[in-house]
Amino acid sequence: MSRVEEVLDDLLLEGDRLEALVADLPEGPGGWRSPTPAEGWTVAHQVAHLAWTDEAALAACNDLGAWDELVTSALSAPDRFVDVAAEHGAAAAAHELLERWRAGRDALAAALRAVPEGTRLPWFGPAMSVTSMATARFMETWAHAQDVADGLGVTLEPDDRVRHVVHLGVRTRDFAYRNRGLEPPAEAFRVSLRLPGGDLVEYGPPDARASVTGSAQDFALVVTQRRHLSETDLEASGADAAHWLQVAQAFAGPPGPGRAPR
Repeated sequence: MSRVEEVLDDLLLEGDRLEALVADLPEGPGGWRSPTPAEGWTVAHQVAHLAWTDEAALAACNDLGAWDELVTSALSAPDRFVDVAAEHGAAAAAHELLERWRAGRDALAAALRAVPEGTRLPWFGPAMSVTSMATARFMETWAHAQDVADGLGVTLEPDDRVRHVVHLGVRTRDFAYRNRGLEPPAEAFRVSLRLPGGDLVEYGPPDARASVTGSAQDFALVVTQRRHLSETDLEASGADAAHWLQVAQAFAGPPGPGRAPR
């Protein structure tokens, strides 16, 4: 199985897991209108955001005219377009929003499978390979599923699929610095993390002077800014590695505020 096929299969599984969490929820408070840790966003906002970003990625795959229109619209309100799209989508009835998201994520997976190898896809930042786009969509689905679970007061069982978020979190190290106007460290870090199933995922030279160790789940929660570092088992060796965990950001867009300790 190719790397992109592996990621896309896991993306569909992650979407199914979130759908199972929300499909039978009631329409109002305690269900789709329950608040989540993202300020001002309910469960419906979270799913609407995923539907919108999946549709944006679909346009990047096969309709550059629609993509250009989307970017033009975003540039007209650069600080608000994500919230506006989420608010608009969340206003729909729950069953309509669920069907929109389901159709969009299935169409996107099919479109990404059909994109020729080597194609670079436009996005809100540098253009991405098909595999990178699929990994980014996995990361978003995984992260917003955490928000929904937190809002509903339930726990999602950690799964080895989290390795895709880890991969993106490591790959975006330098982006996270530059996104804050900071110069990234010149040297690579050693990252050694334990997957929920027990295997290790490792990046960087074994003799690196700076390193990060701990669970892959906690690392993913930190780089997606879903948990405060103090609530995790991550350990940093070296000042540069410790600083990275304070600024890490695996998602596109302006630096996020992160989460306060619960």
